[in-house]
Amino acid sequence: MWKIREERRPFSFSFGLAPLECPPPAAKPAFAIEDVKSPFTLRSNVSSTKKKEKNKPSYTFPVPQPKLESQWREMEWTEEQKASLMKTISSYRPSCHEGTQARVLLLGPVGSGKSSFISSVQSVFNGRVTNRAMVGTSSTSFTKKLQSFNIHGQKGEDPTGLVLCDIVGLGGGEMTGLTLHDILSVIKGHAPEGHKFSPDQPVRSETVGYIKKPGLKDKIHCVAFVVDASKILTYPKDLSTTFRLLRKHISDLDIHQVALLTQIDQMCPETAKDVTQVYKSRIIQDMMNKAGDLLGMSTSYIVPVKNYSSELDLNVNNDVLLLRAVDHILQYTDLHFQDNAPQHTGPKIDLGI
Repeated sequence: MWKIREERRPFSFSFGLAPLECPPPAAKPAFAIEDVKSPFTLRSNVSSTKKKEKNKPSYTFPVPQPKLESQWREMEWTEEQKASLMKTISSYRPSCHEGTQARVLLLGPVGSGKSSFISSVQSVFNGRVTNRAMVGTSSTSFTKKLQSFNIHGQKGEDPTGLVLCDIVGLGGGEMTGLTLHDILSVIKGHAPEGHKFSPDQPVRSETVGYIKKPGLKDKIHCVAFVVDASKILTYPKDLSTTFRLLRKHISDLDIHQVALLTQIDQMCPETAKDVTQVYKSRIIQDMMNKAGDLLGMSTSYIVPVKNYSSELDLNVNNDVLLLRAVDHILQYTDLHFQDNAPQHTGPKIDLGI
């Protein structure tokens, strides 16, 4: 096992592994741990890039393009559709009896909109805009620890079968304290609720509250990557490498993954005015394809959303888009429960032999 060098490098994906020494290789291999780029120093990388290219014009948003004649994904923008989706989500229960709630981990760069998505979804069920999950700025992560949010149904109803798990964002400085080791520990169910992440204190058996033998109810059942549409073209190029590395390790755990594309209103003026135009927008369609390239996944796994930010009142069309995203997540979450359902062989038959 190779040790990750401790010299200060602009990028180094920390695996949280026990240190081991080894002699330096005679020639650098084609692929080594040090070659794996990390999102944990997004800010420093972006700033250094800006220094080199300060004379270069900054990125400008795409010019408006003619809308598509019809939606490239079928959507109904009605109060009835909103009510139907809310009923579906409120009544959802995992198909596997052992897990009473579906736990979904939101994972993405700092400022991508993870906490805002949680607050926006809860706002729809509350009937008013609320900020249940604390939200930071675009450059700093307000979330510092593992937090699980039970999505409550409408007033008087029981909580839904969905739990959205918030975690510190990737990037935003020298090190956010989030390592690949810790991410996988959360997914496997070892990390305790409220655990504060630190690069020099990885999740291990000595961690206070460490779950030694996690059950299905402790584990993550689906991962939703969250990326900001307005930053797709300015994210560091090696962030794609990091996403693909994460996806490989998460896939090895048989966890399904989807993605949310946020800030779509910042990319398309027509969608900003009327969110029902999202699936007629060529700009959003192009951003979806770029998000797929960044994450290394088909666009069929990706859904666009518009989180509530400055609004004080709900909008039925925006609610429908948010609820469709939740329904999309639950479809893939339930696949995990189906794949891991206990196999019943039936009672043994005494043949009297």
